[in-house]
Amino acid sequence: MNKITVLDLLGFDLKGNDDLQLKCIAGRKGLGREITLPHIDRPGLELAGYFDNFTYQRIQIFGRGEFAFIKRLMDENNLASIEKFFTFPFPCCIFSYGATPGNFFMEQAERARCPVLQSPLPSAEIFNRLARALEHIFAPRQVVHGVFVEVFGIGILIRGKSWVGKSEAALELIERGHSLIADDTVEIKRVRGNHLEGRGANAFFGHHMEIRGLGIINITHLFGVGSIRDSELIQLIINLEPWDPDKVYDRLGTIEMTEEILGVHVPCLVLPVKPGRNISILIETAAKNERLKQMGYYSAREFNQTVMKWLETNSASNSRE
Repeated sequence: MNKITVLDLLGFDLKGNDDLQLKCIAGRKGLGREITLPHIDRPGLELAGYFDNFTYQRIQIFGRGEFAFIKRLMDENNLASIEKFFTFPFPCCIFSYGATPGNFFMEQAERARCPVLQSPLPSAEIFNRLARALEHIFAPRQVVHGVFVEVFGIGILIRGKSWVGKSEAALELIERGHSLIADDTVEIKRVRGNHLEGRGANAFFGHHMEIRGLGIINITHLFGVGSIRDSELIQLIINLEPWDPDKVYDRLGTIEMTEEILGVHVPCLVLPVKPGRNISILIETAAKNERLKQMGYYSAREFNQTVMKWLETNSASNSRE
């Protein structure tokens, strides 16, 4: 399982609608505390003194309601639940709306070496942004060998042995206006339950490709920023293999094959490679066909049904003669 520290959380380079806008206002000695779960909690019953089912392993978020309640506890000098709250080793607590808790709360946080973070964002917005960030951090992941491209809005993972022509096919697709996401090694993460997101496994190499005979080429410089993408959902896997004359390949497309990655079944195809076959055009056609399938239209099934109706009609006509 992945682990990060509170200091890592503060250092995340999240931009735009993902920026948490966090700063530490107390408990800096505890910034090394580990965050081991992708879940978030709001301490309600705990502040009232009920700790039986306290999920202290989670980040604790204090909204306006929690802030008002601890202020009331301190005003009434009812401090026992706050003292007990800090005996649990939760990673950190975050106050929304830029709220700053009172002195007693801050003193307990310093004594327990528990980081207290503050954000000007509303509680619901912090929940959403933090949940997205933690989901990506703790998502199950796997690194595979292949080339990942986006063709007509479909994320296609091209796999196959070395020298089969994966990069060359991807290069022609880029030339035809499609986008490269990753070459050679692809990091796959399972996000939002059953979606697979792919990106380059090594950010250092960026959007470069290795073409035998040419060497390393920079796709961004050669084809422009419109030819690259940072990430995409994997919606189709295409396995390239050298043509085997003794192998029976699917000629109708009625067999729906899938490949399992991280527990998710992804549609897959096997494309045999031999001289004279334009693999990039075949991949484009496969992408269009996959889009039709997602819209509920299956060409192979419709063809099969048409043939069956034709056979039934002919059989009925012959029986009447």
